[in-house]
Amino acid sequence: MPFLSEPAFKHDQVARLGVLLINLGTPDAPTAPAVRKYLAEFLWDPRVVEIPRALWWMILHGAILRTRPKESASKYAKIWTKDGSPLKFHTERQVSLVKGNLGATIKPSALVAYGMRHGTPSIEEGLAKLKQAGCARILAMPLYPQYAASTTASAFDALSAALSKMRHQPELRWVKHFHDHPAYIEAVAQSVQDYWLANGRPTKLLMSFHGLPKFSLERGDPYHCECQKTARLIAEALGMKPENYLVTFQSRFGKAEWLKPYTIETMRKLGKEKVNRLDVICPGFVSDCLETLEEIAMENKAAFLKAGGGEFHYVPCLNERPQWIDALANILRDNLQGWLPNDADRSAADAAKARAIALGAKQ
Repeated sequence: MPFLSEPAFKHDQVARLGVLLINLGTPDAPTAPAVRKYLAEFLWDPRVVEIPRALWWMILHGAILRTRPKESASKYAKIWTKDGSPLKFHTERQVSLVKGNLGATIKPSALVAYGMRHGTPSIEEGLAKLKQAGCARILAMPLYPQYAASTTASAFDALSAALSKMRHQPELRWVKHFHDHPAYIEAVAQSVQDYWLANGRPTKLLMSFHGLPKFSLERGDPYHCECQKTARLIAEALGMKPENYLVTFQSRFGKAEWLKPYTIETMRKLGKEKVNRLDVICPGFVSDCLETLEEIAMENKAAFLKAGGGEFHYVPCLNERPQWIDALANILRDNLQGWLPNDADRSAADAAKARAIALGAKQ
């Protein structure tokens, strides 16, 4: 296999630290062709759909990609903004803000880029951007608080594939999850507290996480357990009793049994019970996206109200909240320990450069 060309080596170039933030991805536009292209990549990932490839190819191309793109495009159109996809522009803003945050404590500052597991820019493009900028050590962090094979492991697969094309690979570290990191839990709890301070408190708080097929739990995926732990820690930080909050799972796809209870069914149940006010948060997402803005704040809200519920409040994701940017930077710094530059590193680099020049190397 031919390897990618390497950037030109310069003796005066100081090796930099790089951070690659990874998110799931989004179509490039709220149109059926763009959504079809995105879904074709996303749903063909063997980590996402664990069905024999030949059978799944026929189902995917024979049925799903013929009908689902138009339906999904109409949903994306409801949340699309002048800045484009919410998931993408929130991720871009997080990259910019966390770079500035890290720059206040790391000299020379770490370079920060991002890549999408599905869609653009790809993980390979994000990694190449950091390598071209001279990053010899790269910390990769998927922006999924809870680990799942279909998300986190899939991102690592793509990162490994990108590294396999490189002749001179950088050192790599990997953040597996941060579902129970104190800074993340505090950031989520504070966002809820701030919302309640401005809007009052609910009768019930519902924490909705993205769903997975039930067999993922049975085969050893830790996702379900990590979601439960995240919810418990958030509830404890908010001083809530178990009877005042619920944990559910959304975004079910196909006919197989998924992790329960299902969010949409719980919405209808709470509506029938005439719950006076329901607040909903999505602690499995750090950026608002289709699953939060359309599925929860529109579709599930309608189901709750139609069933007879009272007020419905969706509390936005962390997005660019300052406390989340601080938390994200803290998680990154925790995982950069031992890599952070110091005076000894800089002195050694200067000495190595001087020796190379003395031996006739070109600058």
